[in-house]
Amino acid sequence: MKNSGYFKFLLLTVVFGCLLQAPSADGIPAFARKYQISCQVCHSPAMPRLKPFGDEFAGNGFRMTEYESPRHFIQAGDDKLSLFRELPVAVRMDGHATYNFDNRGSADMAAPFVLKLLSGGELSDNLSYYFYFMFSERGKIAGIEDAFLVYSDFLGTGINITMGQFAVSDPLFKSELRYTLESYRIYGSKPGTSNADLKYDKGVVFDKGFSTGTTIVGQIVNGNGIGAADDGYLFDKDKYKNFMLRVNQDVGQFITVGFFGYTGREVVHDAIYSDVSDIIMFGPDITLDFNERIMLNVQFVKRTDSRVFVPGFPSGMREDVETLGAFAELIYSPKGDMSKWYLTGLINWVESDYDPLDYASATLHAGYLLRRNTRVVGEFTQQFRGPDYGKLNLGIITAF
Repeated sequence: MKNSGYFKFLLLTVVFGCLLQAPSADGIPAFARKYQISCQVCHSPAMPRLKPFGDEFAGNGFRMTEYESPRHFIQAGDDKLSLFRELPVAVRMDGHATYNFDNRGSADMAAPFVLKLLSGGELSDNLSYYFYFMFSERGKIAGIEDAFLVYSDFLGTGINITMGQFAVSDPLFKSELRYTLESYRIYGSKPGTSNADLKYDKGVVFDKGFSTGTTIVGQIVNGNGIGAADDGYLFDKDKYKNFMLRVNQDVGQFITVGFFGYTGREVVHDAIYSDVSDIIMFGPDITLDFNERIMLNVQFVKRTDSRVFVPGFPSGMREDVETLGAFAELIYSPKGDMSKWYLTGLINWVESDYDPLDYASATLHAGYLLRRNTRVVGEFTQQFRGPDYGKLNLGIITAF
């Protein structure tokens, strides 16, 4: 029999006791163990997507005040000491079987694709923490992505302060909470040698909610992503800090609209020259949520970089480079948080004066719950800009 790529993929699907890579969630099984509740309390219908209660739980510093009890902490005779009786720890192990990834025309077994250790919880009445460590990502130790402290209701003002390492886009749509392997492409789009985007960075977040259904979020970040410190123990590559302001408003029972603006500066360079670039990003977004059965998320982003170093460009630098991008995500769960299966569609579009960023794709993802913390999934993505090709993934996602 002729050994075709399709036959190889069929063999993979038969033995796909491997796991489809998926983003981590702010809620982890350690919280379900601590409070002895189902993952369904915070997730709908399955991790990592959060329902409103899950958002509130995370905003309260991963605590349910009505469930708090001295039994969660060691009683050492010191009311200023908070020590867990059991350290809240959880594990995610993700991977996938894939065909034609990166247009290579081949099948692959990728398990584990991600193996991570997660922990989080409250350290005092107002102080909480959350982090996860990547034991393995794509076959190598990846280190830490999310890692932060949250101080809730600072001085009784209702302002929450988060400090550490996080995704800049978290106040918009959390990439970690999406179901699809396909990402929100515009969040990671950065032209030339720029290091600033809407993905992971180090900084401080201030947020406050109002009784009018309004939420305001402010961020101060380094503006150059995450990575190792330099020889001077500094993580920021230059003297500039970047700022983001986000406002969102509930409109009636089913609609939330928002707008964000991001501004900053960074030193950009090539092998010989360097210069300072001004960065501006802004855009609206909207969410329609019909009782957790049908949810539509739409985001638009416009970005302008005043200076971009481009490899191969005659002068080495381009001015006023504009990048536009958007995505639309539709999630269908027929019985809301009681659903055993769900469907997700995702459309990505990016168009830029810096041609390598141009991208367009459509994704269809389906999942079925074997258990609340285990689901089988399948996903197909068709790319339209650049190489025109499709890729298919099958697998299982689990956390424990």
